[in-house]
Amino acid sequence: MRYAHIVGCGKYVPSRIMTNDEISKMVDTSDEWIRQHTGIGQRRIAADNESTSTLATQAAIEALDMAGVSPVQIDQIIVATSTPENFFPSSACLVQDALGADHAGAFDLSAACSGFVYALSVGADAIKAGNANNVLVIGAETFSRIIDWTDRNTCILFGDGAGAVVLQGSDQPGGVLSTILRSDGSGGDFLCVSANGNRPKSALEATALMPTNDSHFVQMNGREVYKFATRVVDRTLRDLCNKVGWEMQDVDTVVPHQANIRIIESAAKLMGLPMEKFIVNLEKYGNTSAASIPIALTEALEGGRLRHNDKILMIGFGGGLTWAAAAVQWNGLRATNRTQRVVNRVGYSLTGIRSRARRLIRQAEDRMFGTDAPAVKPPVAAPKVKEISDEEVKK
Repeated sequence: MRYAHIVGCGKYVPSRIMTNDEISKMVDTSDEWIRQHTGIGQRRIAADNESTSTLATQAAIEALDMAGVSPVQIDQIIVATSTPENFFPSSACLVQDALGADHAGAFDLSAACSGFVYALSVGADAIKAGNANNVLVIGAETFSRIIDWTDRNTCILFGDGAGAVVLQGSDQPGGVLSTILRSDGSGGDFLCVSANGNRPKSALEATALMPTNDSHFVQMNGREVYKFATRVVDRTLRDLCNKVGWEMQDVDTVVPHQANIRIIESAAKLMGLPMEKFIVNLEKYGNTSAASIPIALTEALEGGRLRHNDKILMIGFGGGLTWAAAAVQWNGLRATNRTQRVVNRVGYSLTGIRSRARRLIRQAEDRMFGTDAPAVKPPVAAPKVKEISDEEVKK
């Protein structure tokens, strides 16, 4: 059997900090109210020259450095995000180009705040099936770009950031042991963003709660999302423990999606686990959607919270509605390969040159081999059908 181990972690958050006091100047709220009801103290906001792919690239660099893996060794890049720069090309393709990961397939995965665990499951399965040996899994978001800063229900919650892990195949048991992926589209209207108005204005939609306008901002029914999250976290993690043969009390660490401190506290109570076993960094970053779990995992590792053979549970939940959980046996990370890190850094500095060179090579090949696409001809009009009179039909 092949096992998928996490051999590197990394995170990146923008330098711009937005405090609760700043938000209280835009909407009717206060630092005390936000902390009491959500646990959030501040969040990071991407700069004008930053995007989902640039945040993802920086987190990926940190993960690759820790893993001692070169970008050319990566077989797949999966970016879990709800805030890509484009419909296509994917943010993952932009990351692939920025890293110089010449042998990697790349694609985005959309499962909202559950996205990272979904992507982790896909990457681990690719390794277990023998289709990949090194997979870069990233959760990255720039939610500040789709937030209505006059909407008190949403603007207090979200922030920007990225987290990444490197999955690597091994014969050693452990790593990502099992996952559970679930969805319930009947609750899709509880947390949604309109896709540029590209939805049919059907009779069914007229009776639904989804907005029919062309607003591209996050819209949320906070009460329903809270009830949904508190129901699924405990139940899903218990199902996952049964699946891998763990007792709940044997779990060493839980890395939950960082949505609301009350949801995490409720889960801890239902599971019968102390809050000390939960990784919580809501106060610093707010809800970073698909990025929240890998950011929290990286900080747990940096803080010495993860030890060899620890039993770790991850749980994400959010728009879709979707939820997902992963059971990981932590096998420890090898010491950073400093030589590989230097080689990687030199390679990153040359990626822009390499990308431009590839464009020039394609242009040269087009001129040399005549591979330019032929001009598109307008469609030929269908021949007119001769009309037949009633008399001719009778004959």
